[in-house]
Amino acid sequence: MPAKPIQSVRGVWDLKPDEASAWRRAEEAVRATLEGAGYGEFRVPVLEHAELYRRSVGEHTDIVQKEMYNLEGSKGQMLTLRPEATAGIVRAALEHGLHRGRHRFWCAGPMFRRERPQRGRLRQFHQFDAEAIGYAGPDIDAELIALAARIFREMGVEGLVLEINSLGGPDCRRAYRQNLRAYFQDHFESLDADSRLRLNANPLRILDSRNPEMSGLIAGAPDIAEFLEPESAEHLSALESLLASIGLPYRRNSRLVRGLDYYSRTVFEFLTDRLGAQNAVCAGGRYDGLVEQLGGPPTPAVGWAMGIERLMELASPPPPPGRTRVYLVLIGGLAVQQSGLRLAEKLRNECAFLDLEMHCGGGRAATQMRRASRSGAQYALIVGERELAAGAAGLKDLRRQSEQEDVPLEALPQALEECAARTRTIPFHG
Repeated sequence: MPAKPIQSVRGVWDLKPDEASAWRRAEEAVRATLEGAGYGEFRVPVLEHAELYRRSVGEHTDIVQKEMYNLEGSKGQMLTLRPEATAGIVRAALEHGLHRGRHRFWCAGPMFRRERPQRGRLRQFHQFDAEAIGYAGPDIDAELIALAARIFREMGVEGLVLEINSLGGPDCRRAYRQNLRAYFQDHFESLDADSRLRLNANPLRILDSRNPEMSGLIAGAPDIAEFLEPESAEHLSALESLLASIGLPYRRNSRLVRGLDYYSRTVFEFLTDRLGAQNAVCAGGRYDGLVEQLGGPPTPAVGWAMGIERLMELASPPPPPGRTRVYLVLIGGLAVQQSGLRLAEKLRNECAFLDLEMHCGGGRAATQMRRASRSGAQYALIVGERELAAGAAGLKDLRRQSEQEDVPLEALPQALEECAARTRTIPFHG
């Protein structure tokens, strides 16, 4: 009896070659946008000390209390698969002295949360992150938001709504938290179980509740705008002015708090109505106290995270770069295969614009030509005993179904360059 196949873990995805190709083009578009704006790539580990997230994300957040994947290290230390990237980037910046001065970073990679899988929410998910450390003014907030909007435009994502808010500084948050706690205490019987747990630890988390039965109560809660100190109010006003100056529409949402404890002042989200309950595609804000919280000096900072899975569900990926794809058909035995391999290496060395797939595994000419057509290649190169004897290769345009043209081997690079000049690449679908 055959063994039962092993399935993937619930809540994680496999990326098949055509999907991975689209992701790679999206990654390149994001990389080009961010690096073109002065953001350098920062690669940080997926495995960190659990204490990092308790001190940064917040002891009483759902992430720390319910969702982290923890394991015990060799000396009894608790380790965690990263649930988000910002804390790890700040930890690494401190460790390597990159918190001094001003720095812009970006990174991409997998995150892990023990959640109930549903559309737009996975246990292993992927994010782009953009972070700016050492910048205090609203101009960098505006730039980060504008860069996210630019990425969405380049990826063909439409219909997103930008919401912004300010959580103010420590003093106004303290006063707001006291008023919020008093308000919800007066309505204690109407609170759900999660909100009752959050009431004393951090009542702002109640505003982030996804329970629809709580929406009316939350709508009547005090507005943080009434508690903002002048500096935070001016920061928010300047940010709004900067966004208006580039024609980027937004709406104020005084209930927007984000789900992590390290945020201060600016918070924002890009929202969609096309992914069900998981409606945030990109979200972020300021975390001016996080560097100090993790052992460094007071340092302003701001950043965002963009969900790659959610982005790809909404996107029309940009076309692949302008390259010419060729499928090398080899009809014959070992001598033909040897000549074909030499030809493949020659063309790969001399034709930088060329993507060449060489047929392997033998088979009849008709079978190989069908594979060539299905590969997504623009052209087929045919090498058989007849072509070898003539010192040539057959060149056939697979899109136009033209007749095969025999081209001398020494003239192939020039012939392929002329073909590339008058055609464009189509995606490879394997």
